[in-house]
Amino acid sequence: MSTTAILSVSLILFSVIDIIGSLPVIINMKKEGLVIKPSLATGSAGIIMIAFLFFGAAILGIFGIEVSSFALAGSLIIFFIGLEMILGIRFFRTNPDEEGESGSIVPIAFPLLAGAGTLTTIISLKAEYDTASIIIGIILNLIFIYFVLRSSDWLEKKIPPAVMVSLRKVFGILLIAIAIQMARQYIG
Repeated sequence: MSTTAILSVSLILFSVIDIIGSLPVIINMKKEGLVIKPSLATGSAGIIMIAFLFFGAAILGIFGIEVSSFALAGSLIIFFIGLEMILGIRFFRTNPDEEGESGSIVPIAFPLLAGAGTLTTIISLKAEYDTASIIIGIILNLIFIYFVLRSSDWLEKKIPPAVMVSLRKVFGILLIAIAIQMARQYIG
């Protein structure tokens, strides 16, 4: 465990989770009447991420899927998430209408925060980083997520739309680069 590893894991997860890029989606869901409880959403996402860190490989083993194959598939998902962020098109959709009045667990915790891209990234990170660094990276992201969810109304008023768009595109480019690097690692 090193500071560099913790920083790398934290930044990779920050880019994949993309709570800043998801802020417009979260604000829109709240406007549509979805009740979001920051502590419940953050805690649920954390449980999903930590559980997948420890048991994800075993679950894949039950289905006969190698971690490297899952990581390669995950790199494709990360690539498409990056394209979404840069091009403004949607490949992945959630349907908040099916969730009733509370959206803290579905769709916020899963799949928005701890979705396929995040879980795939966690599995992929296991091949490169130690478990303690990954757990600390997850916790640091969860702390940030909690404060963003708690402050979403305030942030809506303070962050100019142009800044939100710019941040989303920068993190999109980073995700595409991460996806290409992951694919090169498992293909070549």
